Amino acid sequence: MAKDTQLLKGILEGCILKVISKGDAYGYKILETLNEYGYKELSEGSVYPLLLRLEKKKIIRVERKKSPYGPMRKYYFLTDEGEIYLNNFKKNWDEISGITNKILHD
Repeated sequence: MAKDTQLLKGILEGCILKVISKGDAYGYKILETLNEYGYKELSEGSVYPLLLRLEKKKIIRVERKKSPYGPMRKYYFLTDEGEIYLNNFKKNWDEISGITNKILHD
């Protein structure tokens, strides 16, 4: 896994947005999903600041909903700007990762 925190932070934004786009996304579930995909070293301390930053940028919105297991949960949803941001991220990622892989694996 990437150890460069700035690089990882940028990549995680796109990954978090993709997870949120699939629906029913609250903080701990987002973290679990990222862990299942291979980001095993991530903690809540890595994910929650990114969620807050995305919310401040109005890329995601938050709704509080009752949890069957106790206190209210924050559920995250993409805004219209978030949909655009995610689509742009995917296009940029495909281009950058393709070029980088060509260089690194040549």
